[in-house]
Amino acid sequence: MLPGDVRFWMIGSVLVSTALVVWGRYHVIELVATGLAALLALTSVVAAVSVFPSLQSLAIGMVPQVPPGVDYGEIVPWLGFMLSGAAGMMWYSYWIRAKGFGAAELTRTSEDPIDPSTLGPEDRRRLAGWVTHMTLDNTTAVVGTLVITLAFLILGTEMLRPNGLVPEESRVAEVLGHMLGDVWGPVGFWFMVLGVFIGFWDTVLTDQDGFGRMFANGTLILLRPLHLKGRLADDAFWQRAYVIGLLTVVPIALYLTVGEPVGLLKAAGVIEAAHIPVLAGLVLYLNHRFLPADYVRLG
Repeated sequence: MLPGDVRFWMIGSVLVSTALVVWGRYHVIELVATGLAALLALTSVVAAVSVFPSLQSLAIGMVPQVPPGVDYGEIVPWLGFMLSGAAGMMWYSYWIRAKGFGAAELTRTSEDPIDPSTLGPEDRRRLAGWVTHMTLDNTTAVVGTLVITLAFLILGTEMLRPNGLVPEESRVAEVLGHMLGDVWGPVGFWFMVLGVFIGFWDTVLTDQDGFGRMFANGTLILLRPLHLKGRLADDAFWQRAYVIGLLTVVPIALYLTVGEPVGLLKAAGVIEAAHIPVLAGLVLYLNHRFLPADYVRLG
């Protein structure tokens, strides 16, 4: 949709995201990601309202059913990305620490895990408040994802399906743009293109930040027996190394070599889908094993 080679825009957008993650502060990344997510939600909801079906049609569409000729190879990869997938569930723990939620401030000055049973009454009361706060935080995320997903389902049903349009590979923005352009004209076209761009670029930004934090922390845990010193023991050093190397250079090289971004995305979705039940089970086990009973009830 823009002048010049698409590879130039791909590399440029990834490098801008890398600069934000490597040299920006967490609150800057959070502010940008939140703004982009809000714009995506607004774009999708307003667009869906403009072509909203009858309540009867909507109710029929909400009834669970397996349509004939369903291609599970198309469905499973996208299920892996619901709520950012298995990796996204782990990133939340690192973002909590970056924001200073819960006992995160205490872990900044000590590598030893916090034992809730040793906390005083005031700290226990505050920690219980954080459990409630994060429950609301996660609930808001789930409801927000549901609203955006329903908006795109409505758009697909009301506009893509009747016209037999399939947004494939690099034509995702173009097809969706023309879809809304038939309703709003040029304004609708660029409105939807903006929404698609925001959705993909916000994903790049959060992936780089989330994976960078997770890989850095995991590396330090695995190398702990080596008693690393200096920069090798610095979480920030490993995070920058992973963001620049594994999450910037490698994806750019892979895209320039292989292409087919949607195909690569599907492969990643299958991996995420396979990990979600494993991660969910481990989280439940850890909560049962280590979290005091009063906090489990609050959660």
